[in-house]
Amino acid sequence: MTTISTSDSPTQEPPPWATILGLIGRPSEAELPSVSRIARGPMAPFHVLIATIISLRTKDDVTLAASRRLLELADTPQALLHLPEARISELIYPAGFYRTKAQNMLRCAEILVREHGGHTPDTAEGLLALPGVGRKTANLVLGLGYGIPAICVDTHVHRIANRAGWIDTRKPDETEIALQQILPKKHWIELNEILVYFGQNTCTPQSPRCSVCPITQWCKRRGVKKTR
Repeated sequence: MTTISTSDSPTQEPPPWATILGLIGRPSEAELPSVSRIARGPMAPFHVLIATIISLRTKDDVTLAASRRLLELADTPQALLHLPEARISELIYPAGFYRTKAQNMLRCAEILVREHGGHTPDTAEGLLALPGVGRKTANLVLGLGYGIPAICVDTHVHRIANRAGWIDTRKPDETEIALQQILPKKHWIELNEILVYFGQNTCTPQSPRCSVCPITQWCKRRGVKKTR
């Protein structure tokens, strides 16, 4: 373990975003976050919506398995409405707060069928009006479901962007706005997939692996006390 001081951190301006993200590299298909792996086919927006609701406060492998179990039986809002709430809870268990999520998904399905003809909204406003849907979920549906530029900020994106010194924010919503101002739109969708894998394996919450980090020379290492 090595202790470092933030006063010794690099202050060089970062290179173009394509260079930063290219050096980090895209994860392989098998390494993608669970929601990205679910985002396939013509019903991608609805599938992303369901998988992201399941993913909240839930480990990635649990999210992937639970999402697949549920979507195998109900891959449309109409089909979901035919499942009892108890059955949905059973299918997504042991996802965190699985009973609450089952309730929210049924309520979402009702609204989608009643107000949107069974389609998932393609606007942030429409998505945020759904039960259990916050900005992270809405942005994943827009980006992965519809290919509409949106920045999904989770704990990894928030931590890495601030640690590197690209931005200086305290809350995920602030991070989203700050990144929108400096990051070209062509990188908005891919940012989450790239930084999630990077944050899980290299730029970890505790003792990041700075010795093997491909962008360490452009990182200010804010808040980092120990590194590997």
